[in-house]
Amino acid sequence: MAIDESGLARRLWFKFRDDSVFSLYTPFFVGLASATLHSETTFRHFISQDLHFLKAFVLAYELAEDCADDEDDKNGLRDLRKRAVGRLEIHDTFVREWGFEFPNEDISKDIATTKYTDFLLATASGKIEGERSVLDKIATPFEKTKVAAYTLAALAPCMRLYAFISTEIQGIISPDQDSTHIYKSWIENYSSQVFEEIALQNEDMLDKLSVSLTGEELEIIEKLYHQAMKLQVDFIAAQPISDHQSVVPLSRVHDFSKRHLTILCDFDLACTAFDSAAILAEIAIITAPKADMDGSDQTQLARMPSADLRSTWDVLSTQYTEQFEQCVESILASERVEEFDYERLCSALEQLAEFERKANERVVQSGVLKGLNVEDIKRAGQSLILQDGCRSFFQKIVKNENLKTDVHVLSYCWCNDLIVSAFSSGDLNVLNVHSNELVYQESVTTGEIVKKMESPMEKLQVFNDVLIDRRSEGNKHLTVYIGGSVGDLLCLLEADIGIVVGSSSSLRRLGDHFGVSFVPLFSGLVKRQRELADQDCASNWWKPLSGVLYTVSSWAEIQAFILGT
Repeated sequence: MAIDESGLARRLWFKFRDDSVFSLYTPFFVGLASATLHSETTFRHFISQDLHFLKAFVLAYELAEDCADDEDDKNGLRDLRKRAVGRLEIHDTFVREWGFEFPNEDISKDIATTKYTDFLLATASGKIEGERSVLDKIATPFEKTKVAAYTLAALAPCMRLYAFISTEIQGIISPDQDSTHIYKSWIENYSSQVFEEIALQNEDMLDKLSVSLTGEELEIIEKLYHQAMKLQVDFIAAQPISDHQSVVPLSRVHDFSKRHLTILCDFDLACTAFDSAAILAEIAIITAPKADMDGSDQTQLARMPSADLRSTWDVLSTQYTEQFEQCVESILASERVEEFDYERLCSALEQLAEFERKANERVVQSGVLKGLNVEDIKRAGQSLILQDGCRSFFQKIVKNENLKTDVHVLSYCWCNDLIVSAFSSGDLNVLNVHSNELVYQESVTTGEIVKKMESPMEKLQVFNDVLIDRRSEGNKHLTVYIGGSVGDLLCLLEADIGIVVGSSSSLRRLGDHFGVSFVPLFSGLVKRQRELADQDCASNWWKPLSGVLYTVSSWAEIQAFILGT
């Protein structure tokens, strides 16, 4: 069955996919992936709940079939019900294949399981939270179909979530572990083509049943899908692991009443979706006509016309991009190292430092930053689009009363005010911003830049200054640096945990050339979990590894790792 990427089910999956990340990064699945999860307690309890889920699935499909109006839809739902019945009938066989036996007495249902199964069966009965009973409002058999659609909205994310998680785990198991992994059968079962077909069949049925729904009814579908996903995440997060030391989440592994967490982060393209230099240039271009027309610029800060500003900026931008690539290529032309070589990396980055200084000087001489009003800059900052999950991560960090945390933004950005304004909403004024600054004359920029941070070495100096201040307070500390550009390389490597966010090919290529290893964060955590189990000791488990950086594709991964669900 082909995946319809434009279908409703797939759109909902991608919209709420961050929840799947939180599931993957739970102590339960990090332990399962590393084969360190206690099999006789934690995993046995987890698979015991399958019975309750499968029984609820069977009944939900049956109720949905009763509500379907079209014969093809009825047949499709009937087939899904038969598949669930089949899995229920062979559940004991699967469990025995996985190496477990259940007692003869009834297996109790835990609270998290109950919450999901109650929600599912209530939905299948037409009882939607916050809505009058749907079945009470149905006038025709055709309208009854929406109850079947609602039911599939509560079922589909469950199937897709387990297919996703098991496939992710399967992808990081090395060949030498494949045959000996204690949870190999469970992983193969849920990452199999057969289970993928079940997930696709549920999604396809949701798409079909939803095709004639109104906008209001589709909003209910979305709400149910998200609620089902969150209940599944809650179920996974609630799995008991009291006998199991875990490396996640970071905030619970370490005792932060005795240890301080310092988070440092780049701004451009790490926090933002767009480069701040282009944003400042656009402010200049957009506001220039207004200044020309009202005659307010008949001063020493007179600005060039908007068209000239745009052409000048285009030349500067193109020149920067071309020369940056040339600089990177000249560095990569040197002999590639076999092992991580910090000294050679620093030496190479000096070339980039000189390039950045010259580029900034060209910007100052061009006059493109002359005549910007500070209020225009602040308004632009407040409306700046941050990467999905970035703002909420920092909000959760600063509001977490159990953490001793300080957050610092280190950036080449020309304007401190732009960064401060970008974080001004959501109670994020506590963030410490370190960047270059524009020079103002009566709230209007002169075009000059106070240059505080133009190179990887200067950024590293700010990083070290922050840590010196923190160490002077006498606390143990842990540092996390989050960055996505070449200018972040040294800080990433200096931090206890360096996390690369984004997809900068220049950063990867340069790092690789000098022996830096880029490890996907989840697989890195799984490896650390195995090491922790082998050491049988949680003390100082996060010993920094020289030349190793962890990569993520979203801020949800960072939040899941540091804070958990």
